[in-house]
Amino acid sequence: SPCMSIPSKLPHVGTTIFTVMSKLAQECGAINLSQGFPDFPIDENLIELVEQAMRAGHNQYAPMAGIPALREVIAAKVQRLYGHAYDPETEVTVTAGGTQAIFTALGAVVHPGDEVIIVDPAYDCYAPTVELFGGRPVHVRLGSDMRFDADAVKAAITPRTRVLMINTPHNPAGTILRDADMRRIADMLRGTDILLLSDEVYEHLVFDGESHASAINYPELRDRAYVIFSFGKVFHTTGWKMGYALASRALMKEFRKVHQFNVFSANTPVQHALAEYMKDPLRYEQVPAFYEEKRDRFLVGLRASRFEPLACEGSYFQLADYSRISEEPDTVFAERLAREFGVAAIPISVFYKEPPAGQRILRFCFAKQEETLDNAIEKLCEI
Repeated sequence: SPCMSIPSKLPHVGTTIFTVMSKLAQECGAINLSQGFPDFPIDENLIELVEQAMRAGHNQYAPMAGIPALREVIAAKVQRLYGHAYDPETEVTVTAGGTQAIFTALGAVVHPGDEVIIVDPAYDCYAPTVELFGGRPVHVRLGSDMRFDADAVKAAITPRTRVLMINTPHNPAGTILRDADMRRIADMLRGTDILLLSDEVYEHLVFDGESHASAINYPELRDRAYVIFSFGKVFHTTGWKMGYALASRALMKEFRKVHQFNVFSANTPVQHALAEYMKDPLRYEQVPAFYEEKRDRFLVGLRASRFEPLACEGSYFQLADYSRISEEPDTVFAERLAREFGVAAIPISVFYKEPPAGQRILRFCFAKQEETLDNAIEKLCEI
């Protein structure tokens, strides 16, 4: 066969760290606190609703933007929580997960040569997606306390900036944006035509009585924003790959042009099930307390170890500094932790373009059963 030379569009991208660590966890029989997915069952009611939808014959393509009943219940939920009425007809689109929504939003607005500001450590799909559409990722770091550094972001804005990407609660940092941060963002974008991509998939995982500072709450930001959400994070169904995007009519028109040629439409029976399930607000309102309890259980255990936990204000991720245990780089230490001590975590250097020198931090996922967390803590305390 002829030797074909295929120039890669993503030459720096290998297998994602999540795949690598989950595979390592399986090989070593380590407790997997690396990849962000729950290890407990989903609500039986939800399973029954999907089965009913399938039996009722809802197995063919959904309308491109999502079934009307689901878009309506999404709009009602958003109005209830954030006080703004998105038009389900023209401003709400159901997607095949949050990642697809991000890919589609960037695909809709990023032209070759456009700059997109990404705040590191950043979820790993952001930069490659920008590059695939010919854009240029501009990386800015969170502060050393893992909180938003508005001055650094403002300094990165140029006439070529097309999009600012923000994420609250933040994966992997576990910190949140607050009202003051959102107001600073509104200030720096005022008078520009820079768009905002606000990744809010962990909207219901905000702890300690804080409220989620959604871009939707700020009319100036909302008008220029794609706001992205995920059903998987809320209802513990990450494998269903279901999410949604909200945007003003003009922005959503562009989004749907890409969406219809990307997936066309998302899973039909699951949409019918979610439309029914979401009618009861308790189903998402209980989520913060549910996860806060897990965070606290994990945190108490972690404090008894030689790891130093950082502040976890939201998400289901807990960062921990291991400087007191080892001077190894985080990728080396994470592998040893899985092999020798039986706990898989994610090194956070992989979420940076240029990781800060000497930073020794791992990310643990606490979306796990109590038994899983207790077993992991026991192992971490032996180190």
